[in-house]
Amino acid sequence: MAAMGRTAGKAYERAGVDLEAAERTLDLISREVESTYTPGVLRGLGAFGGLFELPQGLERPVLVASTDGVGTKTVLARRYAQHPGVLEGIGRDLVNHCVNDILVQGAKPLFFLDYVASERLEPEATARLVAGVASACRDNGMALLGGETAEMPGVYRTGEFDLAGTIVGVVERDAVVDGSRVRAGDALIALPSGGLQTNGFSLARRALEGRFDEALPSGTPVWQALLAEHRSFLPVVTPLLERGLVRAMAHVTGGGLPGNLPRSLPEGLGARVRRGTWEVPEVFPLIAEAGRVAEDEMYDVFNMGVGFVVVVAPEDLEEALALAPEARQVGEVVPVSGVEVA
Repeated sequence: MAAMGRTAGKAYERAGVDLEAAERTLDLISREVESTYTPGVLRGLGAFGGLFELPQGLERPVLVASTDGVGTKTVLARRYAQHPGVLEGIGRDLVNHCVNDILVQGAKPLFFLDYVASERLEPEATARLVAGVASACRDNGMALLGGETAEMPGVYRTGEFDLAGTIVGVVERDAVVDGSRVRAGDALIALPSGGLQTNGFSLARRALEGRFDEALPSGTPVWQALLAEHRSFLPVVTPLLERGLVRAMAHVTGGGLPGNLPRSLPEGLGARVRRGTWEVPEVFPLIAEAGRVAEDEMYDVFNMGVGFVVVVAPEDLEEALALAPEARQVGEVVPVSGVEVA
């Protein structure tokens, strides 16, 4: 039987799948994965299915789940993978993106599952990606419960990879943030993104091809500005939730402010956003100029520096801004559907 196994392994390798690379990858990532385990983890790495026990003391727990990826940000990351922290940063991007998505409903993360796929498995590179995933899981207080590394010759182009993940969080039924408390006149406060987060990279790469190694006015290389981390807004938003100040939230991803704010507002209400009330990162004007992208389209595609929006009552605005000093009031809810960015 052992001889048959070795023969099968060689045949599989000739078909493009390296079993030894898969085993080495597992060895490299095991410690990182296990370092994220929280008390709720009953079975994790190596099990056919991860087991997680819900926290005690919840009266009506509601599970909140989301699946997402990092899009074509991986293409740029691969190009600059030799720089320290680049691949790890992509792993953190993935986790933080998913954390923000369930945060919109008021949920706290419980556990995460990742999926890494490539044409040919490179153990060291994959380990760096998973190390980034594990790092962000630890920072957000959740377990990396399991995942998959897939070697798929014929599906992915040589040297490229894909990264996706699923998050599960929990919120008390009575604490779900669903936008039902939003009223016309409520204030919109914005938290800065710092960069593109994980959206719009197909347009950004096309616009800036050949200019990635140039320096922005601040001295930051263009590629580095593009790969700025997709931050988690959980630490900033949690105090606002604990004080009961939040009426609605929006994670500003693909579609920008016009595409994401309406998802959090009740029917019949919209938003007026005032340009110039927050700082637009310097990479966005460069994309617009180099790609000849109209300003309105820039706001339709990119976050333009607004990573997350929280809706609060006017009487709670001062307290909210005191709890989140980096936030800026950028507009208000209006009694007309749609989003006006003016």
